[in-house]
Amino acid sequence: MILLDLDIKELEELLVGRNCPKYRARQIMRWLLCGCDFSEMSNLPKDLRESLAVEHVACPIEIAEALKSKDGSVKFLYKLFDGNIIEGVYMPHDYGNTLCVSTQVGCRMGCAFCASGIGGLVRNLTPGEILGQFVAVNRYLGGTMTDRKLSNIVLMGSGEPLDNFDNVVKFILLVSDADGLGVGRRSISLSTCGLADNMRRLADLGLGVTLSLSLHATLDEYRRKLMPVANKYSVTETVDAARYYFKKTGRRVVFEYSMVKGVNMSFSDARRLSELTKGMAAHVNLIMLNKVVGKNIEGCTPLEAERFCEKLKSLGVSATIRRSMGADVEGACGQLRRKRLNS
Repeated sequence: MILLDLDIKELEELLVGRNCPKYRARQIMRWLLCGCDFSEMSNLPKDLRESLAVEHVACPIEIAEALKSKDGSVKFLYKLFDGNIIEGVYMPHDYGNTLCVSTQVGCRMGCAFCASGIGGLVRNLTPGEILGQFVAVNRYLGGTMTDRKLSNIVLMGSGEPLDNFDNVVKFILLVSDADGLGVGRRSISLSTCGLADNMRRLADLGLGVTLSLSLHATLDEYRRKLMPVANKYSVTETVDAARYYFKKTGRRVVFEYSMVKGVNMSFSDARRLSELTKGMAAHVNLIMLNKVVGKNIEGCTPLEAERFCEKLKSLGVSATIRRSMGADVEGACGQLRRKRLNS
């Protein structure tokens, strides 16, 4: 069992079953959230540490590689306890340090511009494996449970978060627990390719995280070419679910929009995007595509991106071009993992 999968009550129940006092649970949890293994838990009895080590996993994430970019970001390759590998990116900003985390090993969404889905879905990550990425990087940066070096989380790494719904929700509850790491939910962003039913489920839970919808096209015929999920959910259904999220939570929705040359950057696209986002607090995050080996998708030039952004602004749309980080260390989702798997 991965102990980071457990909340404090579940950990207390586990220890009571081993005839341990409940207060040991909080001692153990503090060590776990600092990224420590059982051998480092110095205020626990030796026999308890040894027995826990035999039966359970403390932090299920090992940083196998850390590639530092010239822009200050760091691309991490993590090894899981079962030998699988995933990845994430640390991004320092003036407003706080952000960690992009993965939610699945691989992905089954198959988006045309993303390396994560090459090879399909291997398995879901547990809540503790998602949390373990944050814990491992926080420790790597010299942080502790009470002195965090990470302030923001984006669930935008490998995998579709809402395809691993229950585990992702539990991760959000664990990482935001005021008695634990205490990351504010307004500092957590969840990106989805548009699983409309689960977007509504998430809204009904009232967690208050920022929802980022990967829209990428304003017409169904084009969106289906880029994103297979569009065969199940139309643009209208997907945006309606985002609008429902806004109404239920009051939180601004971010629309992710990857700019593809000759596909989704006309003035008509800008006008339709303006209509789709009207009537809710929304922001369009324009994305310059990274070249992905095996994907026949052509991005745009910086000048073309600026022109499309200005089109949107002229129509009253809040829009910016996302700052690209870590390109020199293959910072885009799935790229480093694919390279290692193919080496």
